[in-house]
Amino acid sequence: MSHHYSGPDFGFPRGDARLDFTDLYAFPKPGNASKSILVMNVHPSAVVNPPGPTTAEPFAPEALYEFKIDRDGDAVADIAYRVRFSVSQDGSQTATLRRVEGAEAAGKGEGGQVIVASAPISTGQDARVTEAGEYRFFAGWRSDPFFFDVQGMLNHQQFTGHDFFADKNVCSIVLEVPNTDLATKRVRLWACTLVGAVEDWVQTDRGALPAQAVFLVGTEREAYLSGEPADDGRFVSVFAHSLEHIGGYTPEGARRAALSLLPDVMSYDPTRPASFPSNGRTLTDDAGDAFVAVLTNGRVTEDKVGPHSDLLPEFPYVGPPHKAA
Repeated sequence: MSHHYSGPDFGFPRGDARLDFTDLYAFPKPGNASKSILVMNVHPSAVVNPPGPTTAEPFAPEALYEFKIDRDGDAVADIAYRVRFSVSQDGSQTATLRRVEGAEAAGKGEGGQVIVASAPISTGQDARVTEAGEYRFFAGWRSDPFFFDVQGMLNHQQFTGHDFFADKNVCSIVLEVPNTDLATKRVRLWACTLVGAVEDWVQTDRGALPAQAVFLVGTEREAYLSGEPADDGRFVSVFAHSLEHIGGYTPEGARRAALSLLPDVMSYDPTRPASFPSNGRTLTDDAGDAFVAVLTNGRVTEDKVGPHSDLLPEFPYVGPPHKAA
């Protein structure tokens, strides 16, 4: 799986599915290479174990949802897009999008320049899109674009091609931003969720590369999800241990593989076509296969599941939600 459910034997962050980060995508805007599309998916509509739905409200009003962007390669955020949600008297939600730079982007808080205010949240089939200058914004329930044979993965990579996510929904936050906001060269991206504490914000989930926060962190899960990419060197030995056990790596090979997965950031050059894992990630890239190949040291290279057919050719690109959910 990607980060869905924070692992097959774990609950959601703080027991709240709305705080659960699942996937990150970044790719050039189709038909306009001067802009990029950033997608953060959170709050899966269903639980694997025990099976069942989560909650109907898309986003947690007490939370922050952030895209983090490192422009100089030190795994510390230089830019952040922050989204905060509110609830109206009729129960509908709206969103405020802010942008921050410099030391504030690396910190925790809800300040920043307001780009979008009071954007309506989508809960039905129609995508409610907000435009503000060079930006576009969407947030709401969508068909989950992640595709993977979950049960096959949990059965020692004995894949049958059954896509657990084919009829599942997820909550998407989609941004269209000018590339001048990012950089004219390669950047590194990740996403995180935070909740307000008495005197500060506390990070509850984070990531960029799929599945490793589920299968490779071992007993260090809480420390990993609350950590920063710049400090991910402390998890190399944890990852290596898991890779030795699951993939049959030698100690040296396991360490090399762990170093290729850390820090947990996504490399993205907005001037080049996107293709996971080398450059960003599109909604059809088979990130599950890429992870399985690393996890098993090349012993298994595919789960026999392909991309979904309900994606949109235009913003917000993620398909409409399944009605059953």
